[in-house]
Amino acid sequence: MEWHPLVIFIGGLIIILLGAEFVLRSSSRIAAMMGIRPIIIGLTVVSIGTSMPELAVGITAVSEGYGSLAVGNIAGTNMLNILFILGLSAALKPLPLHQLSIRLDVPVMIGAAVILFLMALDGMISRIEGIFLFLAAIVYVVVLIRMSKKESVSLKKEYEEEYSTKALLKKPGTLAITGNSVLLIVGIGLSVFGANLLVDGSVDIALSLGVSEALIGLTIVAIGTSAPELATTIMATIKNDRDVAIGNLIGSSISNILVILGLTTIASPHGVDVSKDILWLDLPLAAAVAIACYPVFRSNKMVSRTEGIVFVSLYLVYLSSLILLRT
Repeated sequence: MEWHPLVIFIGGLIIILLGAEFVLRSSSRIAAMMGIRPIIIGLTVVSIGTSMPELAVGITAVSEGYGSLAVGNIAGTNMLNILFILGLSAALKPLPLHQLSIRLDVPVMIGAAVILFLMALDGMISRIEGIFLFLAAIVYVVVLIRMSKKESVSLKKEYEEEYSTKALLKKPGTLAITGNSVLLIVGIGLSVFGANLLVDGSVDIALSLGVSEALIGLTIVAIGTSAPELATTIMATIKNDRDVAIGNLIGSSISNILVILGLTTIASPHGVDVSKDILWLDLPLAAAVAIACYPVFRSNKMVSRTEGIVFVSLYLVYLSSLILLRT
C-alpha cells in the first residue's frame, strides 16, 4: 500500500513534534534536577529544545541531498517566529520588553542573519562555515549566562515560576534523571524517524506540485516545525509571562542559525547548497526582519498592539507572495 505524500508529511510532523516535546521536557527536567538556574534553562535549554524539529529536518534533508529544504526551513521559521508568532503575541496584548539580554540577543540575531546571507553568497555554506556558526553559538551562550546574572528580580521570578524543578515536576523527585534520560533518547529517536517521513513527504509534495523543495521548506515545513515556539509563546502570553515568550522566540531564532544550521552543515560532508531564490529573496528578507526588530524593540521598550498587527500582516503578505509568485 502506497501512502499519499500529504499523509506521510502530516504523520512525520506529528511524530517529530511529539519527539521534540519529549526532548524539551526531559532536558528541562534534567537541567532543573542538576541545579541549573531556571532563567538559564529558559534562555538556553528551552530555546534550543524548541528548535529540535528544525535540527532533525535539517540533518535528514542534507543527508538525502536536499540542502535547500534545510536552509529554506531555517529562513522560513525565523520569519514566522518574529513576524507571525511574536506579532500575534503583541497583537493579543502589548508586549513589554524588560530583559537586559535583549541588548545582546537582538544584535546577535541581526548579526547571525547577516552573516548567514554573506556566507551563502557563493551558493553554499561550507562545513568550515558551519563550524564557525556553532562556535559562535557557544560564545553567545557563555555571554548570555554571564549577563543573566544581572537580570531583574522580577524577571528571574518569572522564569522561576516557569522552569524551576517544582514547576517542571509537579511532584519533585517523581521522575529520576535516569527516567528522563530514557525519555530524552526516545524523543531523539522519534524526532529522527519523524524527520525522515516529513522530508520524504515534503519532497514528494514538491514534485507533485511542480515546485522546489526550497519553497516547501519555506512554507509548510517552516510552519509545521514552528509549532513548539507557537505553543510556548501562546501559553506564556495567556499566563502573562511575556519575558518568557519573547526570550524563547528571539533565542530560537538565534539557535536556528548558529546551532541548528551550524550542526546541519557540519553533518554534511560537502556543505549545504543554497538555491538562488533563497539567496536573493528569503535570506535578505530574514535579515531585514531581524534588523527591523531593533528600532521596534528600542522604541518605548515595547512592541505595541499596532506593531504586532503590522508584523502579522507583513508575514501574511510574504506567505501569499510565496504561494502566488513561486508556484
